[in-house]
Amino acid sequence: MKDKIRNILEDVLPLVDFDSDFLFSELDSLGITTILMTLSDEFGIKLESTDATPKNLKTLDSIVALVEKKLAEK
Repeated sequence: MKDKIRNILEDVLPLVDFDSDFLFSELDSLGITTILMTLSDEFGIKLESTDATPKNLKTLDSIVALVEKKLAEK
C-alpha cells in the first residue's frame, strides 16, 4: 500500500520529497488539494478538507494510515 501511494503521489507531485519527516510543511494548498483529490479518486474514498491536518499529512506513513482508516470506514 505504501509503495502504491508513493508512486501515485510522486507522479502528480514530482517535486515533493515524500521521505521527509515534515512533509506537511513542504506542501502548499494546491499540493494538499492534489493529494486529497488523487487519493480519493484512486481508492474510492472521501477525503475532505478536514482531513488535511498536519498530523494526517506529516509523513508518507501518516498519509497511508489516513487512507487505510478511510478504507476501513467504507
